Amino acid sequence: MLPAGIMEYFELTNTTKDSKGINIFLEEKNIVPEEYKDQLLHSKGFLPEIQVQDFPIRGHKVALCIKRRRWEVQSTGEIVTRDWTLVRAGARMTTKFGLFLKGIFG
Repeated sequence: MLPAGIMEYFELTNTTKDSKGINIFLEEKNIVPEEYKDQLLHSKGFLPEIQVQDFPIRGHKVALCIKRRRWEVQSTGEIVTRDWTLVRAGARMTTKFGLFLKGIFG
């Protein structure tokens, strides 16, 4: 029901249905981005949630409510997030979904 590859990086935390449609809540898992695997990172919570319209389910509008994780590099104090371009290049998810994430998260 969700885009291919999404459950590898996100956890389904809730779903709701109201008069406007179905909301699917996803939080990025605390999996260190590949490009920082050799550095000590500390999770610093999440970026503000965004809502993205997805394909309707049985005539109901669907919104993916996505919270991306952010990490602090312990040695520098730099705040980093996952680079969705690299994830897509690694073919762990469909190209279409990788491009989608890259587009909404820049």
